[in-house]
Amino acid sequence: MSNPQVRIRNKKSEYAYFLVESFTAGIVLTGSEIKSIREGKANLADAYCQFKDNELFVINMHIAEYTMASHYNHEPKRERKLLLTRRELKKLMGKVQEKGFTIIPTVLYINDKGLAKLEIALARGKHFYDKRESIKDKDLKRELDRSRRHGFQGE
Repeated sequence: MSNPQVRIRNKKSEYAYFLVESFTAGIVLTGSEIKSIREGKANLADAYCQFKDNELFVINMHIAEYTMASHYNHEPKRERKLLLTRRELKKLMGKVQEKGFTIIPTVLYINDKGLAKLEIALARGKHFYDKRESIKDKDLKRELDRSRRHGFQGE
């Protein structure tokens, strides 16, 4: 039984990049790919988006082979076309040509209609010192959550 609340996140994205603007894109998938996604068997960790002939593709997104498929199974890391409006594509293409911008996938999910959607973000890479700041913020948040859960034992 597949999980209706499939939501696969790219945890690296917020750590390694400043997310400037996000978009929701449809994905061109085969039957075995959508079935694997519904089982939650996808990984966005090393994925990125790239333009080819004025079309946007997600590259290096891993969708595990569907176990019940026969010889019609898909290639796990094949390039998959993203579906966006022409205006969104032009905006993204203009930004990517600027120095330092890239497009990365942040969340893969199944919407209410049962379609796979990919949230992508226009991002700028962080420097090492920015990453240290992210780690510090994450540790601080974890400590606050821990103290709230266990009740603060003051002096």
